[in-house]
Amino acid sequence: MPDPVVIQRTIQVEHIKIESTKSFAEVKAALEGLAPQLDAGIFGLLQRGESDRARQQLERGPELSIFSSRDHGALLQITGQSQTALQYDIGNPLTATRMTQHELPAALYAPLRVLLYENEAGCAVFEYDRPSSLFGQSGDERVTAVARELDTSLEGVLVKAAG
Repeated sequence: MPDPVVIQRTIQVEHIKIESTKSFAEVKAALEGLAPQLDAGIFGLLQRGESDRARQQLERGPELSIFSSRDHGALLQITGQSQTALQYDIGNPLTATRMTQHELPAALYAPLRVLLYENEAGCAVFEYDRPSSLFGQSGDERVTAVARELDTSLEGVLVKAAG
């Protein structure tokens, strides 16, 4: 049996930081209002082969949804630190499929990861990597064009939540 082939390359990623003057709780509530939890029923429809119905529901849904969230601040208790920080997976299944239909490895970044935390001044901060810099590594303009749309929608939601 031949050895696996490992291919490695370096990519450049643009990192974004949005600092708010609002509290963590205010920004968290705003974000979760603007990007509600993804309806898990979508996956049930897909498992039952009801892809048309799933698509219709997604088309009527929000621009972005929260797929999941993790309390990263709680993990820091292991090191004796106390921090308010949530890590979100945010995206849109239809947007993801518009990219992965052309380049399946784009699924590495869909949904997108966003960190919301409280800084030393007690204000909320978002950090994330610009979608077009993540998805653009595929070199497929069809994927990059959709990722640029994500740049705009994600930044718009986060700026609105922070403002």
